[in-house]
Amino acid sequence: MEIKKEQKIIIYQTFVRLFGNENNHCVHNGFIKQNGSGRFSDFTSKALNEIKKLGITHVWFTGIIEHATQTDYSKYHIRQDHPAIVKGKAGSPYAIKDYYDVDPDLADHVSQRMKECEALIKRTHQSELKVIIDFVPNHVARQYHSDSKPRNTVDLGEKDNPDNAFSPYNNFYYIPQTLFSGQFDMKGNASKLYYEFPAKATGNNRFDAYPNVNDWYETIKLNYGIDYANGETRHFYPVPDTWLKMRDILLFWVSKGIDGFRCDMAEMVPVEFWKWAIAQVRYKYPEILFIAEVYNPNEYRNYLFNGGFNYLYDKVGLYDTLRAITCGYESASAITSCWQNLGGIEKQMLNFMENHDEQRLASDFFAGNGMRGIPAMIVSTCMNTNPVMIYFGQEFGERGMDEEGFSGKDGRTTIFDYWSVESIRRWRNNGTFNGELLTEEEKRLQAFYCKLLNICNQEQAIYEGQFFDLMYVNSGKKDFNVHKHYTFFRKQGKELLLIIANFDTQASRISINIPSHAFDFLQIPQNESYVVKDLLSEKEETVSLLPYRPTETSIEAMNGKILKFTL
Repeated sequence: MEIKKEQKIIIYQTFVRLFGNENNHCVHNGFIKQNGSGRFSDFTSKALNEIKKLGITHVWFTGIIEHATQTDYSKYHIRQDHPAIVKGKAGSPYAIKDYYDVDPDLADHVSQRMKECEALIKRTHQSELKVIIDFVPNHVARQYHSDSKPRNTVDLGEKDNPDNAFSPYNNFYYIPQTLFSGQFDMKGNASKLYYEFPAKATGNNRFDAYPNVNDWYETIKLNYGIDYANGETRHFYPVPDTWLKMRDILLFWVSKGIDGFRCDMAEMVPVEFWKWAIAQVRYKYPEILFIAEVYNPNEYRNYLFNGGFNYLYDKVGLYDTLRAITCGYESASAITSCWQNLGGIEKQMLNFMENHDEQRLASDFFAGNGMRGIPAMIVSTCMNTNPVMIYFGQEFGERGMDEEGFSGKDGRTTIFDYWSVESIRRWRNNGTFNGELLTEEEKRLQAFYCKLLNICNQEQAIYEGQFFDLMYVNSGKKDFNVHKHYTFFRKQGKELLLIIANFDTQASRISINIPSHAFDFLQIPQNESYVVKDLLSEKEETVSLLPYRPTETSIEAMNGKILKFTL
């Protein structure tokens, strides 16, 4: 189901715990008292308006729901977690400990944490931005316990029969009469070993009592009625208890005013659940947005058309391809096969070049410099009407090269540790957002993102226009390198955009063949002398647009152009 919209959805993913942390001397593997934490209140109206200026329409606040942590909040009637089953001092936001509560780290006053979260949602809406949060349906923290569930709500696992390895009436999977014996440090800095009897199955479909450090050992798998031990037989009638509980959690959060869910590892949950649950949520809240993290292309249509999702991650297609081209080990011509392989659902894919799972563009493990990501972002953002996402700090070339603690030096910004993000800290500059602490290169990169993302909703040809790939008539030419150049049209009404990306480290003078079919299909008037503006640089030039003569232009290294024709 594609959502009806008047603009292109542009998502700003931000990790709440890190966004507002001003500490510039965090210690490796430090606790919250040493390193601090960002708060809901750091997203002031000023901060949200600065995010909106980038061209953003939706903010994905990552890490809001309460998750397992090594910080002790027991004085606030929050059960303490055993440190052996918490990744990092802060803990993973994908090991949910209470679906009906928010992370106490993020509150100025822990006892008022939900009210502070609700105030953030209200501020975001007042800034004319929409709110997306995570929904993590496949697994929960090993010591899941809701301290804040609504009255008459039965907790996950509360009425399970652990003598049954599988039962459609259970919320978890069990290894009966077996002690949990993880193949990792089961003690941590606690006085006693972590104890779980009987053992529960681990979140990454580990149906034994012995997960290791490479497993999602801090989580337990939720049971949606599939008996994995017996040929994955399905027990969906009557409706499994887990379905009912997870639907109620979705409805709880929509009632708080959020506008959409990014659904973690959605393909690990049966599509039948999604079809049932999304329909029920949309019955009450028809505009709610559902985005699925799905990596199996063979399941794309199933989760879109049967499950009811609005959009899916385009990770294994466009992201992986653009990353390979940027790094120099794939041809730009491979982009064409990305949209062709989607076979008509490309408008329902979410494009991105960074998120919390992936390595930073500017890291040593990827492009090494944020500027080198410019051509990939032009393609990712402008190819179609579908949503695009950036990850906080991407607009400054955040490198993600810290060794924070549980997260090593891996080119990613940690989601497990109490930490501070240097580029974001300098941009915020104690809430002033005046740019004084940014480097000149960071300012240039931010200006590029601001220009590009705003163009998306200023130009009708991008947010609702037609797409025409020009690569098939430009191969085998010495003045157009199909391995380094990618070009296409976007067209709406009397406005035509010729978009060119140069993945080469060298500037180029290129000529682009325009086939007769493009003139006929897009109804383009032929002209020997069009005066056009590059929307990115705002410079004008004169070019021809003819089927028998190439359109010539120059393009800077690792850059691109969006040439606007008024027909």
